[in-house]
Amino acid sequence: MKLTFIGAASTVTGSKHLLEVDNLKILIDCGLYQGIKNYRTRNWQALPFDVTKLDAVLLTHAHIDHSGYIPLLYKQGFRGPIFCSHETLKLCEVLLPDAGFLQEEDAKYANKKRFSKHSPAEPLYTLNDAKKSLSLFVPLDFQHNVEILPNITINLKPNGHILGSSSIELNANSKTLVFSGDVGRQDDPIMYPPEPISPCDLLVVEATYGDRRHTATDTKQILADAINDTFKHGGIFLMPSFAVGRAQLILHLIAELKREQRIPNVPVYLNSPMAIKVTDLYEKAHKHHKLTKEQCQAIDDMTEFVKTQEESELLNSRNLPCIIVSASGMASGGRVLHHLKSLLPDDKHTIAFLGFQAAGTRGEALINGAERIKIHGEYIDVKANVLNLDSLSAHGDYQDILNWLQQGEALPKQIYINHGEVSACEAMRCHIKEQLGIDAKVAEYLEQVAL
Repeated sequence: MKLTFIGAASTVTGSKHLLEVDNLKILIDCGLYQGIKNYRTRNWQALPFDVTKLDAVLLTHAHIDHSGYIPLLYKQGFRGPIFCSHETLKLCEVLLPDAGFLQEEDAKYANKKRFSKHSPAEPLYTLNDAKKSLSLFVPLDFQHNVEILPNITINLKPNGHILGSSSIELNANSKTLVFSGDVGRQDDPIMYPPEPISPCDLLVVEATYGDRRHTATDTKQILADAINDTFKHGGIFLMPSFAVGRAQLILHLIAELKREQRIPNVPVYLNSPMAIKVTDLYEKAHKHHKLTKEQCQAIDDMTEFVKTQEESELLNSRNLPCIIVSASGMASGGRVLHHLKSLLPDDKHTIAFLGFQAAGTRGEALINGAERIKIHGEYIDVKANVLNLDSLSAHGDYQDILNWLQQGEALPKQIYINHGEVSACEAMRCHIKEQLGIDAKVAEYLEQVAL
């Protein structure tokens, strides 16, 4: 057996791991790179293996940095099965076509405005590619051992990050490997805590927050104070948000603040067709998260869903106090960019980011004090207030992950750390050594590990 780290090594995006068992090849996660241009260019580079010889893909969850390369894999000739949870498939049925549509729209806009260095600009893949790739998905129940290939079984265990998210336990050649995916928090307001993993020979674990703890703050009060201060000045409160998980969480918190009369009863807009569809999926999946039917209904009653482009453009011309939740969460694309262009130059408005911002993204630049950012080929002055409410992150911090590992029957024999910036991965290595006594290793890009 051999494991190759193709993505999410020293960065938090582009998750891909190639496992070779005898003559079989399995890809664990299949994500797009985001953020820094040097990483994003890897999306256009050929993978270091023959895609047509790949036997299966295993998917931990639906976020684009873990699933977004799948349509391109299909476009390149892959026709094998893609195994994931039922809820992950339902989310991918929303996210992947949307990603293909955005790829096409971004290319059209770049050609129209002529700000791309490529003429003509082409999409990485299309809406049609994404739709076709969905035919390969094979949904599995949680907590069931399933033989996916000869003498290879997997077991999906809920790991609390978002709806349908799982760690993957794989058994082959008398060895047990576990891929953590993105591990949720022990005290997430919406998702249940991650299920403990089984004893294993090797664990590949994420380290998004490997160098920090989530602050023990009253997030609802901070949110209420920021919203009230913005409205006092007649401003708009804009929240760039991930469509899956974060949008639903923030809408729930706003509904609670309104119910408690801690913020004014101003309009709340969800301006993301993808987030609107995902919110509906959350409402139908009560057994997989903590929100009650009544709490989901409160979100539905409070929120004005912005579905068409015309409605989005009309919202962008609004100048009365309101709350806008719009994708994408790192301001790397989507409708939120048009809101940012409109709101950033005015200091009465507030832009609140809701979690981790990858290096090289507009979100990362804004939370670190950028005075100007580039959107659609032009520079925009930043005068609006910018907040980072990273305590709302759906990722566990390093202590969450250590506690999760200690909840199992036995500690992993060997650990590789990925899905984190260099400093976060190194810090996670030190924490694992100090608290668990395991000499963990930080995965490097294209590193191969013999098992």
